[in-house]
Amino acid sequence: MKTYSAKPTEVEKKWLLIDADGIALGRLASIIAMRLRGKHKPMYTPHIDCGDNVIVINAEKVRITGRKKQNDVFYWHTGFPGGIKGRSKGQILESEFPERVIENAVRRMMPKESPLARQQMTNLRLFAGPKHDHEAQNPEVLDVAAMNPKNKRA
Repeated sequence: MKTYSAKPTEVEKKWLLIDADGIALGRLASIIAMRLRGKHKPMYTPHIDCGDNVIVINAEKVRITGRKKQNDVFYWHTGFPGGIKGRSKGQILESEFPERVIENAVRRMMPKESPLARQQMTNLRLFAGPKHDHEAQNPEVLDVAAMNPKNKRA
């Protein structure tokens, strides 16, 4: 018996639509990362981009539990001495681009710093509001809230 290895021409990519309204951030990010990599498919091959295209709407309404809005901080360095800067998740959600919270969470669940991970991240489309411009692709709706009762709690 031989191990099956998918070829890029054999991969069928679907379009998925996920509504992030009220969904816990970490649970949402892990589901998105799994779908982007293609690990939900039986033909998964680690070195091939066999994941789906994912559209996320209502990214500004994602739920962050506990005190993570104030305490979880994304840091970066400017390159100058003493140039460390940081913004909390709450500050990013209230800023001009609230979808970056989900983007950062998903990026950190992908394989680290590889060309394949960068290619798979291009298959993620994030929109802060309920409108998106990919109606022509006829995306399937993926109901993340119904997958597990912990995903969406009051």
